[in-house]
Amino acid sequence: MAKVFTIPVPPDLSRKPARERTSDPRYVDGQRLLVEAMRYLAQSDPIANRNAIELLSEHVRTRFRMSDSPLG
Repeated sequence: MAKVFTIPVPPDLSRKPARERTSDPRYVDGQRLLVEAMRYLAQSDPIANRNAIELLSEHVRTRFRMSDSPLG
């Protein structure tokens, strides 16, 4: 069985601190647009548009938030 060696490294205090997070208005507008599309589909014909609403909802809940970054 192999042994694992760790070499402790002291923190480098001369490094720049992590940049402050700011929201990207395009990211927020994209989410708002998707929500407005779902609302429109639900108002016009919720039963016929159910599949489209579910698709947009799934996109907002998973892919959109996981793959897109407001820091992009």
